[in-house]
Amino acid sequence: MTTIQRSPARDRGVAMLLVIVTLAITLADAVSGPQLHFALFMGIAPLIAALRCAYRWTAAVAAVYVLCQAYIHARLVPDWSVASKVVGIFGVALVAVFALVLCRTRLEREALYARTSMVADAVQREMLRELPLTAGPLEAYGFYVSAQEGARVGGDIYEAVSTPHGLRLVIGDVQGKGMPAIGAGHEVLASFREAAYYKDTLEAVAERMEQALSRYNARSAERGGQERFVTALLLEVRGEDGTKVLSCGHIPYYLVRDGQVGERTDGEGGLPLGLGWLTDEARRSVAVEPLADDWIVLCTDGVTEARGADGAFYPLADRLARWTHLEPDELAHTLRADLERFTGGQLKDDATVLIVRRGPHAAPRTDAEAARATPDQLSMARAAAA
Repeated sequence: MTTIQRSPARDRGVAMLLVIVTLAITLADAVSGPQLHFALFMGIAPLIAALRCAYRWTAAVAAVYVLCQAYIHARLVPDWSVASKVVGIFGVALVAVFALVLCRTRLEREALYARTSMVADAVQREMLRELPLTAGPLEAYGFYVSAQEGARVGGDIYEAVSTPHGLRLVIGDVQGKGMPAIGAGHEVLASFREAAYYKDTLEAVAERMEQALSRYNARSAERGGQERFVTALLLEVRGEDGTKVLSCGHIPYYLVRDGQVGERTDGEGGLPLGLGWLTDEARRSVAVEPLADDWIVLCTDGVTEARGADGAFYPLADRLARWTHLEPDELAHTLRADLERFTGGQLKDDATVLIVRRGPHAAPRTDAEAARATPDQLSMARAAAA
């Protein structure tokens, strides 16, 4: 979340403009005589300063306003009685005091908002780590854009951790938006971080995440809130034991190999987290064998379902195929900028992209590993080229 940053130069510029306008109106009154009383409109100047400037500049504008009004009442309205002039000057003083109080109140609220934003930003940073992520030889570049204005996080989650059971990664999308979605996402993400380290299989990790979300939904229902579900895609890399993918109702991922982009639906068909009670069928992971130079691109539907001005969906696969020559960090920046241009900066849902690959210093596969992977690699290559 962003904190409020005030510009002293801008405050000074606004205050000087208001002072000049106030003096100009006073001069216009002096030239036109008592027939036209432009000074009636001058009271807006200190109020504008109260809403736009620092306290000392607001005080300066208010002081000039009071002096000009005192001069007008004393010298330019001879038909008024002394009592009327005193009442008029008293009213001017009240406007100036009100402007100062308004400015002080505004500044206190801005300071409170800034402190609250700093705390919220720290909490949100703990919930979602900064990209890129690293887990052993894996690197995950990408971006996360919350659809909620001013928020650092929303309903999307991601994480990559190195565990005794291999390198594990998750990307997920919580149903809904706002704070309830953030709460559900935090429960699921916390359970993944714990279970990924202690549970031997992806199925067991997904089950623990399911249980955590069920408990959250039960508490939410007790408070009259809405129960939520989470789509998620879990990835596990165990070195010589290969790679596994488990989908909990999440959208497909993309495999980038030798400049070709293929959509992968490995493990597709599992129910989202929070809806596992609808069936007795257990979730099953699927073994895959990516090559060392392959890239895997994961995303949430906030990317693939983002719409342009003409109503068309964002063509992620086409964009990936166009920019496969870029390094992961460059690709992430290019995709984010292109997505913002495509939607005109009007995202309707949280959007997350993770570009996962082995780091440049990761150990290459041995000939024996390559031989074991050959049958599945051929099938993946055919799918990527299709």
